Amino acid sequence: MLYIGLMSGTSLDGVDGALVDFSHDSVRSLGDAYVAFPASLRDDLMALQTPGHNEIEREAVAANAVARLYAGCVEALLAQAGIGPDAVAAIGAHGQTIRHRPELGFTRQLNNPALLAELSGIDVIADLRSRDVAAGGQGAPLVPAFHQALFNAPGQTRVVANIGGIGNISVLRADGGVTGYDTGPGNALMDGWSLRHQGLPYDADGAWAASGKLIPALLADLLNEAYFALPAPKSTGRDLFHADWLAGKLAAYPDVLPADVQATLTELTAASLAQAILRDGAQADAVYVCGGGAHNATLMAALARQLPDVAVASTEALGVAPNQVEALAFAWLAWRFTQRKPGNLPAVTGAKGLRVLGALYPH
Repeated sequence: MLYIGLMSGTSLDGVDGALVDFSHDSVRSLGDAYVAFPASLRDDLMALQTPGHNEIEREAVAANAVARLYAGCVEALLAQAGIGPDAVAAIGAHGQTIRHRPELGFTRQLNNPALLAELSGIDVIADLRSRDVAAGGQGAPLVPAFHQALFNAPGQTRVVANIGGIGNISVLRADGGVTGYDTGPGNALMDGWSLRHQGLPYDADGAWAASGKLIPALLADLLNEAYFALPAPKSTGRDLFHADWLAGKLAAYPDVLPADVQATLTELTAASLAQAILRDGAQADAVYVCGGGAHNATLMAALARQLPDVAVASTEALGVAPNQVEALAFAWLAWRFTQRKPGNLPAVTGAKGLRVLGALYPH
């Protein structure tokens, strides 16, 4: 009953892995590991977010590189636990999203699961979003079903806010109902701006944002994006919230200071999350944040200001490290696959019904 979950998200920073024990239908983390993307691979993955020359070959080469890093993460997890590959039932491997277009009937997670199975000696379950899309769903977010299994508290309404490259929420209602969707940009715009102006892949602890001042008019223009007003189910990614989108918004503000833009982008993430929570959180008792954004003190403070009547904390308060949650979720989805149990929630994704998610690559 041991499974490994591997997740590399829209932040494009690296691979989070978790080794999980699902004995007795419980979720017990036995270890976690992280493998950073080399800068060259990160650049290649970023370039594949938009159309370009020789895409098929570039994607295949990058997929092999991602699979090898995934295999390295698996090796680290096995060494940490002192076990061999035969002890693990399966790997749930998310892959790297390079296009997400459910309105066109597809989502693309770059990966080579056959190579990962070959390198790891473990069955691999991959392509975990496509079946939901085939059933008319968004294919995202998939984590609310896992959030319900792990964080649900009868009689309480909890919101789990995942802040990776893109932000999303899971509303776990007191009556047992679950809703959720992508709220908009998480760290993606902030990270891109930090890399461009500071040469750093992210704004550590939000310190640079804290040195700047909010630009209220710019924030209003950013929040004027039509996506924010769309009803659920909905999902988004770098297909919409990318550097050119931001440049278009900044065209009317030629003299702004970079630090002030960073402060405003941080507030954008907090405001878009808060608006979604206030609209759909059914008077939440608490909001628990996971993903890399949970480590950004400036962002967490901004979210708390936006939600003055709701307790805001990281999932650490529930005993789960915020960086582990998504990797745990994809281990859980692999476990659900092997049990032939559904992994999606139609109320979240808009799919026609419950579906078993993923494709198996035996080792």
